[in-house]
Amino acid sequence: MEDRIDYFERMLADNPDNPTGLLALANEYEKAGRSEDEAAVLERYVAIYDDEGNAYARLGNVLSTLGRKDEARGAYEKGISQSEKHGHSGMAEDLRLALIQLNE
Repeated sequence: MEDRIDYFERMLADNPDNPTGLLALANEYEKAGRSEDEAAVLERYVAIYDDEGNAYARLGNVLSTLGRKDEARGAYEKGISQSEKHGHSGMAEDLRLALIQLNE
């Protein structure tokens, strides 16, 4: 697993804004249980790209797991907005449900 993390970290060293590399690295961090690193990479991704909602859902989930509820709430709310903007009503509903569960 560390080999894959190293691979994607090197890829991003050469091209820091590579969207595929950012999401792949976030996936590898998730698999390795490196939640803080996963959150940082997802935050970097959504700051650069007009995500359609999925990265915001992932970010909200990891932030929630880390106990960063206010930040998770913000990620879910932005994800709802982005999902609706891109016509993904099902994803928007999933994010609304995640937001309700976060607030319970």
